[in-house]
Amino acid sequence: MIRYLKTGMSTQKAAEEDAKVRTVVEEMLGAISADGDAAVRTYSDKLDKWSPPSFRLTSEDIRTCYRELPEQAIEDIRFAQAQVRNFAQIQRAAVKDVEVETLPGVVLGHKNIPVNSVGCYVPGGKYPLVASAHMSVVTAKVAGVPRVIAAAPPFNGQPSPPIIVAMDMAGADEIYVLGGVQAVGAMALGTETIKAVDMIVGPGNAYVAEAKRQLFGRVGIDLFAGPTETLVIADETTDGELCAADLLGQAEHGPNSPAILLTNSDKLAQATIAEVQRQLMILPTAPIAGQAWRDYGQVIVCDTYEEMVQVADDIASEHVQVMTRDPDFFLARMTNYGALFLGDKTNVSYGDKVIGTNHTLPTKKSARYTGGLWVGKFLKTCTYQRVLTPEASVHIGEYCSRLCALEGFMGHKEQADIRVRRHQLATQAAKSR
Repeated sequence: MIRYLKTGMSTQKAAEEDAKVRTVVEEMLGAISADGDAAVRTYSDKLDKWSPPSFRLTSEDIRTCYRELPEQAIEDIRFAQAQVRNFAQIQRAAVKDVEVETLPGVVLGHKNIPVNSVGCYVPGGKYPLVASAHMSVVTAKVAGVPRVIAAAPPFNGQPSPPIIVAMDMAGADEIYVLGGVQAVGAMALGTETIKAVDMIVGPGNAYVAEAKRQLFGRVGIDLFAGPTETLVIADETTDGELCAADLLGQAEHGPNSPAILLTNSDKLAQATIAEVQRQLMILPTAPIAGQAWRDYGQVIVCDTYEEMVQVADDIASEHVQVMTRDPDFFLARMTNYGALFLGDKTNVSYGDKVIGTNHTLPTKKSARYTGGLWVGKFLKTCTYQRVLTPEASVHIGEYCSRLCALEGFMGHKEQADIRVRRHQLATQAAKSR
């Protein structure tokens, strides 16, 4: 039996909030499309109190950011990027071009071609999310994208030195201090001063996620990466303190970040609820994490591991922390998740910041049909074909002709028939010599 000890915001209320976001974003993107830089500047000034002479940073601006960071911070960024780059290179090496002769004289293949330009959005309004620069810019560069631009909002009224340094170290070709919908819209649609890109990637708040949704088709996107979600799956082998820390550690991302405990232990469920309240008394980010827990937090109790898998797959959470006697039970059976964190020795924060897997992951149940950002997202797998001999063209052409006739596509049929006629004649002439 599945029991809900705590529920979050109702589905209807969440839908109403989504509708408000949708309307605001549609208006903003319309203005950016019509008015370009002027609209971008208006929104940046209104929303971020930021209206510099140019949103793009110069080389000297970037050097200034380096000077403002301690050497240890630069070294830490370098270490994190090395982990992300290493795993991305391993993934890229696993993606192969293919070419094979499928029938005598018929050659089929595909190439994995990087997209030509990518815009990477790095959130940074509430917190300077340095790691998002590694996850997007480094990965795009490993994939071979020629032009990678990056944008992040100002932090405390100025460019965020750690974000800018991380973008530069990752290899960004252009860096803009610009936030939210105005940044995503400018990169996707292009303005007088920002050349449009072919693809937008990176996480963000509900407005950024909605902007990507509305822009999809005009540009490619990685996935719908909205407010952070976390699901902690735990049994009696762990404790409330650890569960609460892992829930609140992700709830602090924003006031609409769902944090859910899924357990088969009533004792652990009650202990975690009590521990969340205790930790909120001392957590510096409690005003945000507490609101997220109040409005979006859930505690769900099941009887069996099998029920826990069922509920977890229905939730399809972005992050899933598994702290049970047998974490591999969930690895083997779960199908809907952004990333798994197996055992109590790892956690979502490791994945968010440094361990090497990508932290841009699917939200709002999109884990049902996509995984997270990786080098493959920046690659187009494009097919090609060759027919090497007249005999092969006749062989394929005769099948093609009949299948086109079956569908009523007579122009298609003639494309096949003309080759069959010509190559039959050529084949017969060659045989008669």
